[in-house]
Amino acid sequence: MTTLDAPLFRDSEADRRFRAGWWTRRVLIYAALATWAFICLFPIYWTVTTSFKMAPNVMQGDMVPFVDYQPSWLGWRSLGLSPDTFGAESTPRAEFLKRFLNSTVVSLASSALAVLLGSMAAYGLSRFSYRWAWMRNGDIGFFFLSQLILPPVVLALPFLVLYKELALLDTRIGLILLYTLTVLPIVIWIMRDQFAGIPTELEEAAMVDGLGTWGAFLTIILPIALPGMVAAFILSLVLTWNEYFFAALLTSTRANTLPVMVASQTGSQGINWWSMAALSTGAILPLVVVGVLLERFIIQGMAAGAVK
Repeated sequence: MTTLDAPLFRDSEADRRFRAGWWTRRVLIYAALATWAFICLFPIYWTVTTSFKMAPNVMQGDMVPFVDYQPSWLGWRSLGLSPDTFGAESTPRAEFLKRFLNSTVVSLASSALAVLLGSMAAYGLSRFSYRWAWMRNGDIGFFFLSQLILPPVVLALPFLVLYKELALLDTRIGLILLYTLTVLPIVIWIMRDQFAGIPTELEEAAMVDGLGTWGAFLTIILPIALPGMVAAFILSLVLTWNEYFFAALLTSTRANTLPVMVASQTGSQGINWWSMAALSTGAILPLVVVGVLLERFIIQGMAAGAVK
């Protein structure tokens, strides 16, 4: 090889080690992400595919449709949601739609109310200094978060007695008020970080231009904090949609939600996995749709709280 044919630049041993380490880290990171994605998505895959199985397919552990088994509408037919039952009256379908409506109304109303109240409380804690006895802003914020420490069973008897006296048992409004209280600390925690990351100079400039406190909040602060509010709303929606304990305790017939109906599929004769899977798929689908549609706001909201 002549001098002209020899390469002008050669990677040093340190460069080669660095490149090898970089690729190794990348492979490990993507392998970990793929493993975590599989762990998270496999239960959903199993639920959806099981809704199209029959009893032998469930017992044999068949996993792949059209390969291990032929899909069947048995689970969906038991709920009146199969194509061949849409045109006929179905008591299970009517019950499912009633529970679905209850879950939708209760979850949306309680999440919206929690975001409304929690945003105002978080804005006050991030912008004003409060003092009552020995308590300061940090103590008040910790008081809200400490409500999450209590297990739900501790509150079961007090709420049962209180709701009986107020005639709120088996009502949507009773669940809405209770669910609002349960997710309110989480909303305050998220929104306080959101508002703390917004410079106060923006509000001061708005007030110099003639806007009041509410005007500055609605026209300046609220649009900036909107992604965080959407993220808090989605988190509240997921928690209230999936809540089972209080729904089973405080409702009986009129205000029952989907989680209670899913749990009712277990009985003395065993579990009808295909019916429970079909019902669970119907309960999961709305959350998946909401998450896909609002993914951009969720990512922005979570990232905004981390960027200072």
